[in-house]
Amino acid sequence: MRHKNNFATAGAVFLGFILFFVAPVLNAPSAVSAADARLQAQATLQPAASNLAKPNASLVPKPGKTWECVSSWYGEDFDGRPTANGETYDMYGNTAAHPTLPLGSIVRVINPKNNRSQIVRINDRGPYVEGRGIDVSYEVARRLGFDQRGVAKVRLELLEVPSRPAATPNE
Repeated sequence: MRHKNNFATAGAVFLGFILFFVAPVLNAPSAVSAADARLQAQATLQPAASNLAKPNASLVPKPGKTWECVSSWYGEDFDGRPTANGETYDMYGNTAAHPTLPLGSIVRVINPKNNRSQIVRINDRGPYVEGRGIDVSYEVARRLGFDQRGVAKVRLELLEVPSRPAATPNE
């Protein structure tokens, strides 16, 4: 019994020691005054212009060719079906169909009305409606802001053409 009491006493002393040093730290007032906190919040919300990061122009892909055309989008009716390059079409992917660009080409699609842009990969052929230059996935159209209208005049910037044309399933 005597050993049990010694362990219990040692445990109580240890617990008391911990509470004596830790409890005041947990309840201590903040070192930052209210005025300092307000100034710090203002500095966080309104950064000085000189503190903002500037884009590195050398990292932004430069277009090889730029042109304007009418874009439409395709979605549910084609979702899950094979595309021209053999992939399964995903209406939420960043892909598009173009009649002549090599499959695998990377294109920036820009909606000049709201200045939104999306980078897409050409993985299908189309559109098959006269007067249209590119079909984008539903998700790309939604991000560009013309999913409700169905069509929009867009600017295309060819960013990359594959070094070797992508093989189609029949080749």
